[in-house]
Amino acid sequence: MGWKCGTWRVSAFTKKPKTTEVTAGSTAVFEAETEKAGVKVKWQRAGTEITESEKYVIKAEGNKHSLTINNVGKEDDVTYAVIAGSSKVKFELKVKEPVTPAEAAPAPAVSESPAPPVESCQNTEGNRELTLLSTAPSGTQPEEPVDPIGLFLIRPQDGEVTVGGNITFTAKVAGESLLKKPSVKWFKGKWMDLGSKVGQHLQLHDSYDRNNKVYTFEMEIIEANMTFAGGYRCEVSTKDKFDSSNFNLTVNGKMNSCHLLCSCLLFFSPLTEGHEEGGDFREIKGEAKCESQSDVDVWEILRKAPPSEYEKIAFQYGITDLRGMLKRLKRIKKEEKKSTAFLKKLDPAYQVDKGQKIKLMVEVANPDADVKWLKNGQEIQVSGRYIFEAVGNKRILTINHCSLADDAAYECVVGEEKSFTELFVKEPPILITHPLEDQMVMVGERVEFECEVSEEGATVKWEKDGIELTREETFKYRFKKDGKKQYLIINESTKEDSGHYTVKTNGGVSVAELIVQEKKLEVYQSIADLTVKARDQAVFKCEVSDENVKGIWLKNGKEVVPDERIKISHIGRIHKLTIEDVTPDDEADYSFIPQGFAYNLSAKLQFLEVKIDFVPREEPPKIHLDCLGQSPDTIVVVAGNKLRLDVPISGDPTPTVIWQKVNKVICNLTQCLNTSGPTPCLTMLITKHFEWLLFESEGRVRVEMHEDHCVFIIEGAEKEDEGVYRVIVKNPVGEDKADITVKVIDVPDPPEAPKISNIGEDYCTVQWQPPKYDGGQPVLGYILERKKKKSYRWMRLNFDLLKELTYEAKRMIEGVVYEMRIYAVNSIGMSRPSPASQPFMPIAPPSEPTHFTVEDVSDNTVTLKWRPPERIGAGGLDGYIVEYCKDGSTEWIPALPGLTERTSALIKDLVTGDKLHFRIKAINLAGESGAAIIKEPVTVQEILQRPKIWLPRHLRQTLVKKVGETINIVIPFQGKPRPKIIWMKDGQTLDSKDVGIRNSNTDTILFIRKAELHHSGAYEITLQIENMTDKVAITIQIIDKPGPPQNIKLVDVWGFNAALEWTPPQDDGNAQILGYTVQKADKKAMEWYTVFDHYRRTNCVVSDLIMGNEYFFRVFSENLCGLSETAATTKNPAYIQKTGTTYKPPSYKEHDFSEPPKFTHPLVNRSVIAGYNTTLSCAVRGIPKPKIFWYKNKMDLSGDAKYRMFSKQGVLTLEIRKPTPFDGGCYTCKAVNECGEAEIECRLDVRGNEMDLMDDTNTAVKSNR
Repeated sequence: MGWKCGTWRVSAFTKKPKTTEVTAGSTAVFEAETEKAGVKVKWQRAGTEITESEKYVIKAEGNKHSLTINNVGKEDDVTYAVIAGSSKVKFELKVKEPVTPAEAAPAPAVSESPAPPVESCQNTEGNRELTLLSTAPSGTQPEEPVDPIGLFLIRPQDGEVTVGGNITFTAKVAGESLLKKPSVKWFKGKWMDLGSKVGQHLQLHDSYDRNNKVYTFEMEIIEANMTFAGGYRCEVSTKDKFDSSNFNLTVNGKMNSCHLLCSCLLFFSPLTEGHEEGGDFREIKGEAKCESQSDVDVWEILRKAPPSEYEKIAFQYGITDLRGMLKRLKRIKKEEKKSTAFLKKLDPAYQVDKGQKIKLMVEVANPDADVKWLKNGQEIQVSGRYIFEAVGNKRILTINHCSLADDAAYECVVGEEKSFTELFVKEPPILITHPLEDQMVMVGERVEFECEVSEEGATVKWEKDGIELTREETFKYRFKKDGKKQYLIINESTKEDSGHYTVKTNGGVSVAELIVQEKKLEVYQSIADLTVKARDQAVFKCEVSDENVKGIWLKNGKEVVPDERIKISHIGRIHKLTIEDVTPDDEADYSFIPQGFAYNLSAKLQFLEVKIDFVPREEPPKIHLDCLGQSPDTIVVVAGNKLRLDVPISGDPTPTVIWQKVNKVICNLTQCLNTSGPTPCLTMLITKHFEWLLFESEGRVRVEMHEDHCVFIIEGAEKEDEGVYRVIVKNPVGEDKADITVKVIDVPDPPEAPKISNIGEDYCTVQWQPPKYDGGQPVLGYILERKKKKSYRWMRLNFDLLKELTYEAKRMIEGVVYEMRIYAVNSIGMSRPSPASQPFMPIAPPSEPTHFTVEDVSDNTVTLKWRPPERIGAGGLDGYIVEYCKDGSTEWIPALPGLTERTSALIKDLVTGDKLHFRIKAINLAGESGAAIIKEPVTVQEILQRPKIWLPRHLRQTLVKKVGETINIVIPFQGKPRPKIIWMKDGQTLDSKDVGIRNSNTDTILFIRKAELHHSGAYEITLQIENMTDKVAITIQIIDKPGPPQNIKLVDVWGFNAALEWTPPQDDGNAQILGYTVQKADKKAMEWYTVFDHYRRTNCVVSDLIMGNEYFFRVFSENLCGLSETAATTKNPAYIQKTGTTYKPPSYKEHDFSEPPKFTHPLVNRSVIAGYNTTLSCAVRGIPKPKIFWYKNKMDLSGDAKYRMFSKQGVLTLEIRKPTPFDGGCYTCKAVNECGEAEIECRLDVRGNEMDLMDDTNTAVKSNR
């Protein structure tokens, strides 16, 4: 499966060869398709490239490639691979021995034809046994179910798997009309998001088919168990669309052969009420002698199960007469047991993020009840993480800092009752805090990719070119975790390891590129021939491109062994051989050989022997430069090296030596001894007497004088030391002079920052200028490096020197910011790097917009519409530019000011009759796309179109709405020019104040905010264009609840029955009366119970009344809106007389219990504090119940809201709300009935607090002022 990150290509194959199993002696064919035609493809067998022969036939036609293996043998049972570029796909050929007729046992017909595969649900291992039971005819393949509605091309289908097996659900979404990848979520049940449950038992995958433009999303369930069974849902959403699909997963327990046989018979026999199938099933069941299941109440299981589970239960418990059981099940009344211990139980499930806090709460009936909390059946003990709370009737369990260990089932136990719930702990997404970095290595080197994630020990997935990496038998890849850091290690890299490596978490993706190059060594500086004198120092030095390369030094073919006089050093890229106190034995050929490379750097050491000849006393001075064997014109020295120039001289008496640079003399011994500061002309006068005195002075540039020669030394040559040096020798006999040119060569200066141009999707052009100073040697070429802007690792792009001043860099990732820098290289070495270029991002302009058409044309406007480009890229989409051109002209004129982000445009102010061409381009950061052009010119002229109303189907019937509902009727039409629209109701023009009408070019809308009964009627819409019209009628019916029935009468009462009659309601609510609801109520309790509902007649007989009770009856009328708001009730009750002898009680004189009011508990004087509610209480008795009146200072308090009066069981209470000192006084309570009256009084004092007294004092003082 090829994954995409951004827009870089991860696999060169669109179709990959698959593992195949064939019989020995037959032919095997493997096919592959590449994304592009002309790609070179290699086939390998067990790691070795396959060459075409009679046995192996290799074909390539366009982008299709095939490998045919003839006469397959057991030795061909190995691993094969196909390679295209950096993509490699492995597959296997499995060879089985041919089955002889004697060995082949006859197989039933059903096993010869495998079950037809289902695209969206594939079982593996777990349900192989059930696959043998399929009876589909061979050769028939079911077509993939294509979904014509919604976003799905193929919806996930129901699946079935055995415990321990794997199953995959697949959904396909059409991507042709989508701007970006749709968002897909998988759920179990109604709310559980499976995105957080990815792990050992659940994997989510997605891919994109570029050819067919189809997104494929897969949910793979691994090692299923019984808890995985249930309903699932797949939701797919885009910017403006949404779709979902439900499917079920059935998990079957592992079955032995007996269960399998019984299941087969049940699977193939229909669940009918016949007895023949049931008899056969019982007979076979008896023969198999399976172990009987434990006694279970199947009726209880069916009663509690949803209807979708009935067939599963029938299969599990061997029910053959399922229909009969379901019919009897309907007669069983379900009685829900109301909990006596819980007022409110736990919710079925809770979800919390990892590390957060959650509270589980129940409400118990008894506030003093003790509860127990259990986790997975074990009682939870109080700790820092588990906190128990009891607040009134509420019992709360708080779990702090939830971890994955808290993902469990919880119970709250009160006595014998339990409340269950399940807690799901959702892990936060793992983010990549430090991404991977690109790497470039040589073949055989160790590669280590490193990234950092947001959580320690997180699980990540590594991929190479879209293929997941695993620990192979060869242990090529090694994965390592160190806290938050994740490592991918390749011990010995090969060319095949080049490619893009991806690390994925459930919250991020990071990509890096690995480039593996063949080993190649460059020699920046070779060793040079040397000529030295006795006891001098000889230094051989070379510089190579790789600082890790080691080597050996040879002398005349034998390895040099270092000692006290001979030193060998290796610092960075520089290798040195130093020989101190050179002797004649050191003269030889010296070589340096780098290890692992076919290089041999050689140079020769010449020993200079000084000969002393007799000279006469009087001899003019002479400079013998020729004896050095060097050209006296130019001496070349590498910057930083030491220059030692021996100049033999002769003359008698000893001549004086003067060294000058151009016109500037270096050193004058006489002036140096007499002056302390520098002089413009320094001359060195050396005599035999001062010879050893000068040797003690040191400097970077100095001259040493010997008896027969002088030595000119420059330590660490610099650019400023370059020039012409003149040596002059004088004595009384004469003088001699010679000019020596010293040239200092160095590495070039760094070039200026390169410039980036011609930026594309994954490439750009880099341009630069030569360095200002080439170091004295011609520039041999350039080395280019790049890096990601946020990275610190520079990656070299070329190993061969670039001769040109431009380079096209490729293999970049679109949307990533990069920087470039350049090195200049000459024969001395490599310059320092140039400054980095300006950061840039490889992006490509979008493709041209699609489906560009003309939607409408008028006399001076044109309406255009289009769809977004198929490819937008990382640069996004800034907008569109629309242009037009007159027919016959080449000048394109912008049709809109600036860019538009919409996918339609109205071009205004055009000239009637003009013929115009239109084109549109998409714009982003990378520039303009190609233009989408309408082929034929468009004439700007209104086209007359007859008016036509397209009445929606639901409006062709009467539209029924309830009173108060909103009416919004949209009626589309066509017609040009814009037609005149007329709305009529019952032949009258509509009132615009009561009804809203909105018209557009394509439709008309009737809007009523709150419908009323008078809005009912026949509406007529008329479209008119000149003398052409079109009409359509709409009927709207507004309905309301009906009125109550009329004239209800209790006609007769006999036995346990009562007969009622009534007439239909006067107001039927503008709808047909559908029926009546009759209710009865016992006179004692007056609780109403429904006797008849949806009753059609206007009379009824109520039966089963209870003897000795009196009943009232009421009737509601009903229409489409529902029951009437009030009911018609019988005035007199219906008395159900008792049968048998009537008891006549004896007559007694009735006792008179009446008495005048009397206070049994008096009012008590009280003193209270202001601002706090207070009460005055007393008790009274009297028959009949007396009326109570309260007074303050003889003023009636019944109308004052500050006072509240209560009377309960004879106890009278007056509540005074927040009294003030002004509420103090004499309070009186008066009780009055038919027999008399009584009064009682008390005194109430209200004391103010200190703050109130201060406020009152301040107020009083202010008022006095």
